[in-house]
Amino acid sequence: MQTQRSLDATLTALSDPTRRAILARLAQGEATVSELAEPFTISQPAISRHIKVLSEAGLIVQRVDGTRRPCRLAPGGLSELDDYLEMLRNALEQNYGRLDRLLAKQQRKKDRPS
Repeated sequence: MQTQRSLDATLTALSDPTRRAILARLAQGEATVSELAEPFTISQPAISRHIKVLSEAGLIVQRVDGTRRPCRLAPGGLSELDDYLEMLRNALEQNYGRLDRLLAKQQRKKDRPS
């Protein structure tokens, strides 16, 4: 159940384009809240709310550096999402494998002389 809640929080956090843009910026390296706010036309408090959502989802971490609060990507922040997507990939591969076998079987029946 905890994993499901964590995955839900991750997907909710990723559903917003501003939060995805913040994550993309943090992929380049650590940044302060004001640096993260620069490219956006929204207020710094709104950016702070986005950062809070990302932090609560475990996607970013903040540290205290005097009056600054630099953010960075959290190690393993996407591991549950990776696991979930891997499970879906495996299920799709199995389904396609079954379909391939079924189609091959039907083709062999079709190719047999009557």
